[in-house]
Amino acid sequence: LSDKAMTSSRRHHLKSLILGIARDLLTAEEKRVEEERARYMEEKCSPLSLPGSVQELQDLCKELHQKIDVVDEERYDLSVKVAKSEKEIEDLKIKVQDLIGKFKKPALKKVRMSADSMLQALLGSKHKVSLDLRANLKQVKKEVKEEDKEAVGDWRKNVEDKAGMGGRKKMFESEA
Repeated sequence: LSDKAMTSSRRHHLKSLILGIARDLLTAEEKRVEEERARYMEEKCSPLSLPGSVQELQDLCKELHQKIDVVDEERYDLSVKVAKSEKEIEDLKIKVQDLIGKFKKPALKKVRMSADSMLQALLGSKHKVSLDLRANLKQVKKEVKEEDKEAVGDWRKNVEDKAGMGGRKKMFESEA
């Protein structure tokens, strides 16, 4: 046995100590809840004193019925909240189970690889492929159009030149 291993008697002793502490905590919690319940009942329910006349008894009954209605409304609201929360909890549990059961992602290693070596790995060692991305691009030369400079002149002259069918033909011929 290694030095860190715990003997079964020591483990049993510690377990009994933990259970004893937990039992004491549970009894203290039960006592606290009972005291809280008694305090709440004293606060909400005043001691009952029965009046002597019939009218006072009827008023007391009406007051008690109103209090019962308020408490029933609160109870209904809370039960709806609890049901909604339980439904959400069940949905989340189902989602968690689905996520745990379906996918186990493998731990991927980060690899630095050039495009050439990636293509070689994909295509195999038979194919020698060099990847020069700039080789296949078209080269574009910027040419300054002289027509644009001429078009800046007198606009009336331009309109007269291009008027009529012949002008349209000139426009198409000059652009092409």
